[in-house]
Amino acid sequence: MSRPDLLARIADAQAQRARAGLLRRLRTVDSVEGPHIVVAGKSLIDFASNDYLGLAQHPALREALTRTAKKWGVGAGAAHLLGGHRDEHAALEEKLARWTGRERALLFSTGYMANLGVGGALLGNGDVCVQDKLNHASLIDATRLSGAELVRYRHADVDSAGRQLRARPHAAAMLTTDAVFSMDGDLAPLVDLSTLCKTHNATLMVDDAHGIGVLGADGAGSLSDADLSQNDAPVLMSTLGKALGVTGAFVAGSTALIDGLIQFARPYVYTTAIPPAFAAAASAAVDIARDDNERRARLHQHIARFRDGAAARGIALLPSRTPIQPVPIGDSATASAIAQQLEVAGFHVPAIRPPSVPANGARLRVSLSAAHAQSDIERLLDAFVVVLGPKRH
Repeated sequence: MSRPDLLARIADAQAQRARAGLLRRLRTVDSVEGPHIVVAGKSLIDFASNDYLGLAQHPALREALTRTAKKWGVGAGAAHLLGGHRDEHAALEEKLARWTGRERALLFSTGYMANLGVGGALLGNGDVCVQDKLNHASLIDATRLSGAELVRYRHADVDSAGRQLRARPHAAAMLTTDAVFSMDGDLAPLVDLSTLCKTHNATLMVDDAHGIGVLGADGAGSLSDADLSQNDAPVLMSTLGKALGVTGAFVAGSTALIDGLIQFARPYVYTTAIPPAFAAAASAAVDIARDDNERRARLHQHIARFRDGAAARGIALLPSRTPIQPVPIGDSATASAIAQQLEVAGFHVPAIRPPSVPANGARLRVSLSAAHAQSDIERLLDAFVVVLGPKRH
């Protein structure tokens, strides 16, 4: 019996995905100006970006990045523990901790690495991690790599989570959830999950990648929105590449948590630090996200306008009070066809298909930004009426 060929196997898997109409395709964006992008020479209004506050091209971020790049150069040159940690990193960590109401914060290169780092540092063989069924892939992978038992509960179902914890009363336990679910836009029941974790002596970890800058007092995120303290939710992870418009991520919590991650989070220990220039740009972004309540108010006005306009036009939406506004379609081929029609009409709204969403759960994921104009939203809604047809809206 011959040994399987790994490259042939992945080629077969790709062919199967292509036959199912689920092949992902990489496209190059030629230019960006505010909410407008150019792809293959065609100008489109972008409703796919996670740049919720419109900060990615903000002059203050550009200036901070270029100023710091002149001082330090392009890269950090080493991991944080080997000389890559600069004043800009330390200042950003202190600012993020204050903003989110935590004792300390620690920078990671990406949100994926941050979640892998937390899972690997806190969990091990014999432990259990209880996760929402719709959690981000990085949270799932973190538990798998840690060696802990991974169990899932029905989406946003606190009773289901409780049953999973009660079934494993002697295992050290962490309950992990997205705060804002990236494909549905809805919020986890954080207050009830916190109470549940306290009852069962489980550690609550919240991934707030899509809530930071958008929700809560001064944009401090979903935990602030739910009025949950560090004691209520001991582990907070969030990213710098969505509402803050830069790149990287951070974990915030107690001094004991951060000191432990510095020692045992392998993606932190063994990865080059993000460039100091990016840290400086992220620091400028935090200042704007924290202080510019008018920008955040404009975003929420856009959310209300989109939802009200959809209701008035009979367009079905999933429940969401965040910038993520999914239009459910179901069939993947139909979702792809509608996305193509929207592109012809001048809008970038990609179809989201399995495995990113459950089978028969394809949707158009509309992502709103403070950078959009009201007219952009009205035009998109009118385009949806045309492409969905009389039987779908």
